[in-house]
Amino acid sequence: MNHSTLLRRLALAAAATALALLTGCSALRPKPVAPPAFFALDGAATRRAVSAASSATTASTAPPASPAAPTLVVNPPQAAAGFDSQRIIYVRQAHQLEYFANSEWVDTPARMLAPLIVAALNQGRSFRAVVATPSAAAGDLRLDTEILRLQHEFGGSPSRVRLTLRATLTDNATRQVLAQLDFDALADAPSEDAYGGVVAANHATRVVLQQLTDFCSQAAQQWQPRDGTPAKRAVGRL
Repeated sequence: MNHSTLLRRLALAAAATALALLTGCSALRPKPVAPPAFFALDGAATRRAVSAASSATTASTAPPASPAAPTLVVNPPQAAAGFDSQRIIYVRQAHQLEYFANSEWVDTPARMLAPLIVAALNQGRSFRAVVATPSAAAGDLRLDTEILRLQHEFGGSPSRVRLTLRATLTDNATRQVLAQLDFDALADAPSEDAYGGVVAANHATRVVLQQLTDFCSQAAQQWQPRDGTPAKRAVGRL
């Protein structure tokens, strides 16, 4: 074997060794993880649906509230345990909550719902003013809400999203609970994935907001200022 042949063989061996090392290092590197997709409860779509669903007159043409109408203070919505994170929940069997791996809400459902509630109640025109806390403004009535469930249920075909919201109205002057109701809405998912669940969640939200608006409007009509005369009270639960 001459010197030039030996050099060529050594060069080929070195190249093969380098290639093997590069391949091994590449295999050891973790595969890149796809960033999560972020979704929101659509406030604009919700406001349009609330206006369109009004049985009497739309929010754009409804007369302003009476000067004698109560003012409403809306506290930030709360969420039951397990539903107070940005993770999108789905259910395949009872009592077990699971989460989509690469899909999240842009914020917690409770925080996303807060401005939608205020907007829907303002469009209902049943209150002289609707104010979200924290605020220095005082109100005649107070609304507290809690998300009991917001989950994508895969128990049937098509899958469905369930939103359950508890609403409690309290008279600020007397600290008396005027009414409490649980609203429950189911919406079919257009696809069996996280995005289909988000679309259905927005639909269920629109339904619940309309129910909440009607509920608060009825309470506003029955409310009377504290003047020594007992006001009509509506206490119930669905």
